[in-house]
Amino acid sequence: MPRRRLLIGLDVDGTLIRHDESISDAVLAAVARVQALGHEVTLATGRSWETARPILERFSLSPEYVVCANGALTMARDLSEPEGYRREWVETFDATEVLEKIRDHLPRGSYMVEDAMGFRRYTEGMTDWELSNAERVDFDQLKGFPTTRVVVTVPELGDEDFLAMVREMGLKDVAYSVGWSAWLDIAPHGVNKGTALERVRRELGIAPADVLVVGDGRNDIEMLEWAVGGGGRGVAMGQAPEEVFEAANEATASVEDDGMAFVLSTVE
Repeated sequence: MPRRRLLIGLDVDGTLIRHDESISDAVLAAVARVQALGHEVTLATGRSWETARPILERFSLSPEYVVCANGALTMARDLSEPEGYRREWVETFDATEVLEKIRDHLPRGSYMVEDAMGFRRYTEGMTDWELSNAERVDFDQLKGFPTTRVVVTVPELGDEDFLAMVREMGLKDVAYSVGWSAWLDIAPHGVNKGTALERVRRELGIAPADVLVVGDGRNDIEMLEWAVGGGGRGVAMGQAPEEVFEAANEATASVEDDGMAFVLSTVE
């Protein structure tokens, strides 16, 4: 075991894996090395559990907890379960009001909602998402059940135009972030990757200063701020937007230049 066991929380897309979902050999080796040292290496992702689980398998990871859906879902390792994990902490909200408000501003948007058990309902045009365990529905069928996550995408809008439009909406009583390629991710109020990782940290008995997180998107900002605020390391990937760099206390190379491998090479 290392002298100081770290909680290492890693974003997936644009951080661990490239945007085409390929994985660098250098990053694979770096993850394997720090896991072999005895550190707790886990995912902190906006992905659903169904799309996060294959990433664990590709990296041969088996952490005690996995943070999914931007913190709204945390899976706990449980070998009695068929997949080896159970849904430990699930945060939900009633998305009806926010869906209606967004639809008023973005009538051409495509929508997807995920319920407490991971089932997804989506509207026409949501073609770039993994849609197993999912059903295409009319907009009104997205409402009326406990929701962990809402995703809205408008591909024809540029990122900056989309971000400006989202800010104009004045969304309240929910947590939200804007990602690459003009998509909006909405979670229950006060829920994000940082809040979920704090719960994991306490469960594992790891000190706040013994935290390392790495991310590249706006949905990583709270996670980076959480790590930095506790005296840990919050690392922004080289291609991250400026506001992500501002939340971090370190930066590394881009995902295309194996930034994750550089970060993990500093872990002993």
